[in-house]
Amino acid sequence: MKAKKIREFNVVIERDSEGYYVASVPVLRGCHTQAKSLDKLIERIQEAIDLCLEVDRTPVEPLEFVGVQKVTVAQ
Repeated sequence: MKAKKIREFNVVIERDSEGYYVASVPVLRGCHTQAKSLDKLIERIQEAIDLCLEVDRTPVEPLEFVGVQKVTVAQ
């Protein structure tokens, strides 16, 4: 049996206007999910990451996390 490779991904978590937590993985295009609780969100984003990696086997170059910054613009 082949041992699974452990990988880490940066996940961006936000909360929408209806109170749902929304998670996305910047290095995996289209990899996102939502849930009412953070515990369920983490479970779902792990599943989403697994599925994204299964579908697209292109090697993923991890990005170094630098931080999050709010930016204000006038419209």
